[in-house]
Amino acid sequence: MHAKQFRPVLQTAVITLAVVVMIVFPQEVVTAAREGFALWAHYVLPALLPFFIFAELLMGTGFVHLLGVLLEPVMRPVFRLPGSAAFVVVMGYTSGPPIGAVLTAKLYRENLLTPVEAERLLTFTTNTSPGFMLGAVAAGMFGNPGLGLLLAAVNYSANLLLGIGMRFYGRGEPESAAPKASGQRLLRTAFRAMLRAQQQDNRPFGQLMGDAVRNSISTILHVGGFIVLFAVLIRVGMVLGFVQLLTLGLGSILHLLRIDPALFPGLVDGLFEVTLGAKAITQTTAPVYQQILLVSALMAWGGVSVHAQVASFISGTPIRLFPFVLGRFVHALLAVGIMTLITASHLPTAFTPVSQPLWQTQALALLLATISTGLVLMTLQLIYKVITNVLQRCLSPR
Repeated sequence: MHAKQFRPVLQTAVITLAVVVMIVFPQEVVTAAREGFALWAHYVLPALLPFFIFAELLMGTGFVHLLGVLLEPVMRPVFRLPGSAAFVVVMGYTSGPPIGAVLTAKLYRENLLTPVEAERLLTFTTNTSPGFMLGAVAAGMFGNPGLGLLLAAVNYSANLLLGIGMRFYGRGEPESAAPKASGQRLLRTAFRAMLRAQQQDNRPFGQLMGDAVRNSISTILHVGGFIVLFAVLIRVGMVLGFVQLLTLGLGSILHLLRIDPALFPGLVDGLFEVTLGAKAITQTTAPVYQQILLVSALMAWGGVSVHAQVASFISGTPIRLFPFVLGRFVHALLAVGIMTLITASHLPTAFTPVSQPLWQTQALALLLATISTGLVLMTLQLIYKVITNVLQRCLSPR
């Protein structure tokens, strides 16, 4: 049996096991699905749907083409991306995931990005929304609205550093053509590009608005389905003991780094779904500065739920997922590192530790913990590939 033939068998077995657990433990599944749906309805739907609609409208009116010409002199030297990518950067930083993946795939399909440029752009535009950081996390979970500015500053600065670093990714690969305009001709060329895009689209505004609402509702339902799915999968993993085993494995590493054991379950939940993990972490009695650093790392990581959403939106294109996942891991490292530097010298009074400076104790330990967590996830992926190859050799006819 070849690897390509074995993978569907393994996927079918896992899905079948999940269905059996759902039948045996229906109350657990219903509770998890209800929690996932409430999370989507209360936080994700009102935060993302308006942005989805207006993004569709702006793309339909040719605004992206205008922006592409105007910002080409900035985006190309800083990020090695065309000016049209600035639209994705702005929307990704203001509305949260997975709009960065949605718009990146759209720009690729409209031939505004090459595959390598799309991978480069996707890496640093899947960003936690300011509404989530300021409202849900800082004010709602931590009970301190002022903390939101610190979380946002760390998250955005780390992601921008990642984006600048990604300009070196894919060197030597073909790049999209740059518009030939400069100085006073730049604005004229930009408006011509917008008018040309409108003529090519040729939809009446009423139809454009209707299509924008229809597509946006489809996309937001798509996102909600993934949130509910992963809420159920986490609960199924808990029923089967998988989550406890992962918590125990990570806990043995994190315990050596002096991380409060009360944070371990929330960290594991956050690896899959950030909101669930952040909520669990902030409800513990662990030191608050440990909670802040871990939540910062989880928001940068994004969660496997978001990774799966991104994978679904870029399916059918040559855009690869691995650079995105690696970028999320690097973003988490950068977020913890920057937060460590900031909190080593200053934190709001409510969060100041009683004894030693952070850089001497838990902050450095949490940086190492983030690295350890990433290595554990990569090791699990490697083990999966090894098992697949071994089974392929055992089951293949001689």
